[in-house]
Amino acid sequence: MSLYDDAVLVLKSYEDQAELRQTYLDHLASHPDGMWKACGDGHITASALVIDPSRGRVLLTLHKKLRMWLQMGGHCEPADDTLEAAALREGTEESGIPGLTLLPGGPVRLDRHHTPCAWHLDVQYAALAPADAVAAISDESLDLRWFAYDEVADVADESVVRLLEATRARL
Repeated sequence: MSLYDDAVLVLKSYEDQAELRQTYLDHLASHPDGMWKACGDGHITASALVIDPSRGRVLLTLHKKLRMWLQMGGHCEPADDTLEAAALREGTEESGIPGLTLLPGGPVRLDRHHTPCAWHLDVQYAALAPADAVAAISDESLDLRWFAYDEVADVADESVVRLLEATRARL
């Protein structure tokens, strides 16, 4: 199965945000290249909110280009077999934490936003950090920091706050 086919199946089985979910499906139906950065009309991206429920905190990255505190995430790559694999790869690369595991149940949220490259149709997952997790900053970040749940709204935008709320509801 291709990454494109996996994305269609994941989105069809996602039960929330019906209107936005349909926007994603319509985009893929009209853009066979809609998984890839090269699609100038927008593309599917995958992200992972790295969370440590035992300590009530999340790891956010200060994105180098956007200069915003965000969850880990980005463009799908040809080596990604599934959206889950893309989200886990992005989470691991940008956090520096090996052994992340995705929260079961598929995507936590969808979020469509404009970036300097194009519209990102982000499929957002949550990744559980191992108990002994030590973060390491990547080339894509200016900073990497753990924030208590109640600090996130002070540093991040509404999309990150909504992702955290949805993640905590699933825990």
